[in-house]
Amino acid sequence: MTSPAETSFQFRHQVFTFHPYHEGMVPILSSELREHYRHHGWLLVDDALEISVDELRAEVDEIASWDESGEWLHHFEMTDRGRQLARTENFTPFSPRLRELLGAGTISRIASELLGEEALLYKEKINYKLAGGAGFSPHQDKPAYPFVDVVLSVMVAVDDATVENGCLYVASGWHHDLLDQDERGCLSPAVVEHLDWRPAPLRAGQTLFFHALTPHRSGPNSSTRDRRALYPTYNGVSEGDLRDAYYAAKIEAFQHPDEGDRVRLSLIGDFEGRPA
Repeated sequence: MTSPAETSFQFRHQVFTFHPYHEGMVPILSSELREHYRHHGWLLVDDALEISVDELRAEVDEIASWDESGEWLHHFEMTDRGRQLARTENFTPFSPRLRELLGAGTISRIASELLGEEALLYKEKINYKLAGGAGFSPHQDKPAYPFVDVVLSVMVAVDDATVENGCLYVASGWHHDLLDQDERGCLSPAVVEHLDWRPAPLRAGQTLFFHALTPHRSGPNSSTRDRRALYPTYNGVSEGDLRDAYYAAKIEAFQHPDEGDRVRLSLIGDFEGRPA
C-alpha cells in the first residue's frame, strides 16, 4: 500500500453561518474545511444540530420505546447486563422531528456541499451502544450500501463519545479506494495492521461527516454510561432516491436468520455483539 501523508487526528472546529445549499449560493463551509474533508476523508462540525441535545435525546428515547412490531427496525444484542437494544433503523417516516432534521436541515445542507450536489437521505440509524454494548470491527461503510456509488456517512453524537464508552477510531486519508476485506466484509487483518488509527471523541451535539470509504472502528462500551449516536447516510441526487430500494433489500436479506456468532445489524458483519 502507498501511505497517505502523515496527519495527526485533530478536529477542526468553527462556528458557521448557515445558508440553504444550492448552486450559486455562498458556501456553508470555508474552502479550508472543504479541503480538509477532501484530504482526510472526515470533518467535524460543532453546530450543525438545529435542536438542543436534550430535544435530540428525547426523540431518541421515544424511538427506543417503540415496540418491535412496527415498520421500523429494532435490533438487539445480548450483553453481560442482559438483552439490550443495539440499533434502530427506518424511523424517519414515523418521527417528523428527525425527518425534518435529517432531510431538510443543516446536516443535509452540509452533506450536499461535501457531495457537490443536493444530498438525499439514503438510510438512517441510531446506534445505541448502551453500557456493556459491543463494538464494531474495522470496516468501510461502502460495502454495506448497494445501489449507490458515492456515499457520505454522518455521526451525530447523542451522548458524549469517549474512548471508555466506545468512540470511533478513524484512519485518515484512506477514503479513495475500497481496501482488502475479510469474509465478513470488514477490513482484512493486514490492512488493519497497516493503518494509523486515531480516536475520535465527540461531545454530545457534535456532528462528524465522513466518506463511506473512510476506515473506522469502535470498541465496546466498557463504561457505565451509554454512547448513543444518530447516523444519517446520504447520496447525491444524481444517483436518485434510493432509500426505499435499500430498505427493501435489507428487509429481504434479513428474512433469512443468521446462525453466526454475531448479531446481524448490517449487510456486512462488522458488529461484534452476541445474538440476543
